[in-house]
Formats: sequence, C-alpha cells, structure tokens
Amino acid sequence: MTALADRAARAFEAEQPRRDWVLVGLWIALVVVAVVWLAPFVFIVFTSLKSTAEVMGSSAFAPPRDPQYANYAAAWGRGRFGTTVFNSAVITIVKVPLGLMISAMAAYALACMRIPGGKLILIGVLFGTMIPFQVMLAPLFTLVNGLHLIDTYPGVILPYIAFGIPYQVFILHGFFRGIPVELNEAARIDGASHATIFLKIFLPLSLPVLAALLILDFVATWNEFAMALVLLQDRDMWTLPLGLSAFQGQFSRDYGQLNAAIVMTVLPATIVYLIFQRYFVSGLTSGAVKG
Repeated sequence: MTALADRAARAFEAEQPRRDWVLVGLWIALVVVAVVWLAPFVFIVFTSLKSTAEVMGSSAFAPPRDPQYANYAAAWGRGRFGTTVFNSAVITIVKVPLGLMISAMAAYALACMRIPGGKLILIGVLFGTMIPFQVMLAPLFTLVNGLHLIDTYPGVILPYIAFGIPYQVFILHGFFRGIPVELNEAARIDGASHATIFLKIFLPLSLPVLAALLILDFVATWNEFAMALVLLQDRDMWTLPLGLSAFQGQFSRDYGQLNAAIVMTVLPATIVYLIFQRYFVSGLTSGAVKG
C-alpha cells in the first residue's frame, strides 16, 4: 500500500509543470529594475504634494500627510506654464507629424524607387545621425538669425525637423526594404502610381513603426532644451523645458512647487507613451532588422 502511494505521489509530481528558474530569475531582475526606475518618480510625486516644512521633516518616500494640491496651481501661475506649455504644444504638434511624413516619403523613395545616386543620398542622410547637434549650435544660430527667424515657431520647428529626419529615415528605410517587392510590383502592374502605393499600401503597413517613432520624436521634441535655449530668447516664446529651468532657479527652495512643476512637465510625454506603447517594441524591431 505504501509503495502504491509512493508511485502515485511520484506520478503526481511528474505531471506538475517544472519551475523555470531562469524565468524566475529574469522576473526578479525585472522587478528590481522597475523598482529602481520608479523610485525617483514616486519621490517626485510625493514631494509635489508636501509643504516645504513636511519635505524637510519627513522621509523622502513617505506619503504626504496633508496633500498640498495647491502646489500645482501655484507652480502653474508663478512659472508661467500656460505660455510655455502652449509654445511647446504648438512646436510639437506641428513638428512631429510633419517630420514623420517627410521621413516616410524620403525612406520610401530611397527604398522602393530607382533614383540615380540613391545609395549615396542614403549615406549622406544617415551621416546626419553621426553629427552631435551641439557642435552645430553656433552655425545654426547664425543661419536662423540670417533668415530673421529667431524667436519664431518656424525658426525652431525647421531645425528640429532637420535633426530628426536622419534617424527616422534609417528606421523606415529598413522597414520598407523588408516589405516583399512583389507587393510593389503587383500594384505597379495594376497601374498604381508611387504616390498611391505609398499612401494605400506602405503607409498603413508602417503604422506600428510610425507609432514607435512618434513616441521617440514627441518625447525628444517636448524635452529639448539646448537648441531652444539658443534660438528662443524672448521669454514669451520659451518652451516648457526653458520655463522649468527658470522656475528651478527662482524657486529652488520651494520643493513642493518645484516638483509639481516637474510632474506637469513630464506628464504629457508619459500620456503619449501610454497611448502608443503597445506599438513601441514591435515598431522598433520591425524597422531595424533588414536594410
């Protein structure tokens, strides 16, 4: 009877799925990394809801005892965030879709159309990804100033587009080259023009890649500081990072309002990422495999 029970127990254990300790280790590492990355955000949000006295007298990660929601309203008014948010929104809303459309058209032309010297053009475009924009700030200011575009939206949007196109073309070119050439040839045989093929076939297929690039481009444009600092000298034209920098220097000891301003600065980019994050990984890998 005992032997029968032992055999039944061993059979039961054999039927149970074996624990994959490698997978368990990966999950533990993922949780640790997530905690490390989330800790600063928890600190910022908690601090934004505390008074200065509570910040100085409590633990950094302790929840606020008496949430000071007025910190957000005060930071919004004192930091003139209404003006800076509007400027950042105008620049980002115009620049991101326009830059993506130009990059998509250029990538399609280089990947699917026979252009004399197309490879050299592609190399020239990709060379732009290797140039740090910091070394271009002085000549860029001279060029924009010569065009009388300092302290204007076009004066910022055009350089943003120019510096964003090379990376986007690189990703989209690799994705378009991965689409079966027979699809393009069949559409051409049916009489479709390149414009129709691009709009009706390639653009819908590239939506995941475009969504991933939209996230990266939105975050980069929304948070860009150095170029805006050089090209926008009128305070009424400042973007959100410039306004936050000035607010930090003026109210550096008012930790509650300072962290409230930081939360309001990063919130739009976070919302955009949460909306499009389902396409993020798949979009990047789709455009980086074949080229």
